[in-house]
Amino acid sequence: MLNPNPSTSRHYYGYKLVGCAFVAQFVSIGLFSYVLGAFFLPMTEEFGWTRAEFTLARSVGQLVMGMAGFVIGVYVDRYGGKPLMLIGTALLAVVLALHSQVSSLTGWIILNGVGLVLGCAMVGNLVVNVTLAKWFVERRGQVVAWAAMGISLAGIVITPAITASIDLIGWRSSWLLLAVASTVLLLPVAMLMRRAPEDYGLHPDGKSQLQVDRGEAEHAAQDFARSLTRAQALRTLSFYGLVVAFAMFSINILVVLLQTIPYLTDAGLNRTQAALAISIASIPAMLSKPIWGYYIDRLAAKPLAALGAFVTGGALLCIVYAVKAQSLWAIYAAYTLLGVGWGGMIPLQEVIWGAFFGRRHLGAVRSAALPFTLIIGASAPLLVSLYHDRVGDYHGALLVVAALNLTSALLILWVPPPARAAAVAS
Repeated sequence: MLNPNPSTSRHYYGYKLVGCAFVAQFVSIGLFSYVLGAFFLPMTEEFGWTRAEFTLARSVGQLVMGMAGFVIGVYVDRYGGKPLMLIGTALLAVVLALHSQVSSLTGWIILNGVGLVLGCAMVGNLVVNVTLAKWFVERRGQVVAWAAMGISLAGIVITPAITASIDLIGWRSSWLLLAVASTVLLLPVAMLMRRAPEDYGLHPDGKSQLQVDRGEAEHAAQDFARSLTRAQALRTLSFYGLVVAFAMFSINILVVLLQTIPYLTDAGLNRTQAALAISIASIPAMLSKPIWGYYIDRLAAKPLAALGAFVTGGALLCIVYAVKAQSLWAIYAAYTLLGVGWGGMIPLQEVIWGAFFGRRHLGAVRSAALPFTLIIGASAPLLVSLYHDRVGDYHGALLVVAALNLTSALLILWVPPPARAAAVAS
């Protein structure tokens, strides 16, 4: 149980939530993004689907995620993530098991594009990162970065493991394996979730009442004071600027995670070499997250976010030209650079949203942004697959994605904070 007396609490409960967020994102993003590329070729070859048909489930999923997130964020603000995560865990167990029985494209789209996505939304990064933003203010960048290391670990562990599993026991049994593993990992995490420190007589960042009385929690007080409601946020230019900028930034990871294995196998690599590229990108993504987090809490977040977008766009350009040159080491070097850019993607976004709109209604504000962001990004994986089906390669489509990343860097620099947030900060 939580100790209701903050002056005698030796260990701040928020740090347990960082560990919970690590595991939750390892599972949810692993299932939503990292495993799909491994199933791409085995399932399309067995059923005779085009790559665009297989990818349609992910585009539908982006839309479903946006609609679900609109409700989930408000619920987390009011009641916390525990009930949602328990329901999401149960849903994922059932839906993943049913994946092993897929026999039609319609069934695939319903199970993967709707059922799995709803489960991931209820246990994923919106729920846990909004929770962390309520428990931490001064160290928000660092703790979000530490928790997001779970996403990168998913790329290091899950992609090669599932690729090997499919090759060994088949894709149907591998879905059953994922159903069991996700339940075992998520159930204890869901039981540990809590809404906000104030519910238990605690203060953000683990500050004691004495520290608060001495004025050592001014940062948290300002963060609370500049909080905007969803309705207020929707009336600001800043909201829509961030939506477009981060959507253009994030489509990189959506496209690359889904298309890397088929893209590199088309270029002559075997499935193990192609899956290794995801792991190679995920290692610097994981290791660089604490570094990004350290500087986010000490420097202006917007220039850092622009830098991250620039690195991801530049790395994708390098990947395209390395694949054209048929150089395995150049391909792996480019994926390493891409991972550095990925490392800052989530913590930078979460900190900027919190800095612009405050923590009090952050779940409602972030969930209002999700439909816009995901609708913008939903078409990207499908359009890339359609481009491949029509042209026969990925090069042109990936160059467009890289250009959008570079454009997002400029847009992030331009977006001003809301007037209220700027006034409170000054």
